[in-house]
Amino acid sequence: MTDTQKEQMEAENEQAVSEENPQAEEAGEAFAESGEPEEVKTQDPGTEEEETAQEGGAAPEKKSFFKKKEKKDKKDEQIEDLTDRLKRSMAEFENFRKRTEKEKAAMYEVGAKSVIEKILPVVDNFERGMATLKEEEAHSPFAEGMDKIYKQLLTTLESLDVTVIEAVGQEFNPDFHNAVMHVEEEGAGENVVVEEFQKGYLYRGGVVRHSMVKVAN
Repeated sequence: MTDTQKEQMEAENEQAVSEENPQAEEAGEAFAESGEPEEVKTQDPGTEEEETAQEGGAAPEKKSFFKKKEKKDKKDEQIEDLTDRLKRSMAEFENFRKRTEKEKAAMYEVGAKSVIEKILPVVDNFERGMATLKEEEAHSPFAEGMDKIYKQLLTTLESLDVTVIEAVGQEFNPDFHNAVMHVEEEGAGENVVVEEFQKGYLYRGGVVRHSMVKVAN
């Protein structure tokens, strides 16, 4: 083999090596130029993951924790606010219910008194009619029937908590009695009712009609 052929074969081998490992060739050239081997840079896998996470926009673990805590606090505040509103609404409704019941009771009282006031003149007429009967007529079937109806009417009024105001012999009380006459009468105490012209009535303790009376001075 001649020297020319040897040189040609060596050149081909060098070309093949450079094609298989171009980085090694570049390193060799760098080494040839600088005289020092090129520093091989290595990257920590953890560092690479952190950089990848930062490049991808992922939030750090601590920030994510604070965000979750902040969301939880806002949710708790909303729950407390809704609970407070519910309690206020329930309290307002309870007050409304009590006020409505009180108003209904007051309206019932007013209505009942109005009806009783219209019935009382009927009772007065029964009493006047019975008072005009003669002694021989008092035991007639008609008079007895009227008396039974009168007593039934009084029993019905009593069942409705309607009571008669005591007047004759009682000390005059302007809350229950209406004095239409004052007289000087011996044997009667001062300011005492001596005669009743019209009966007074109470409904559940409240005056429906005052008694019309004569009072001794």
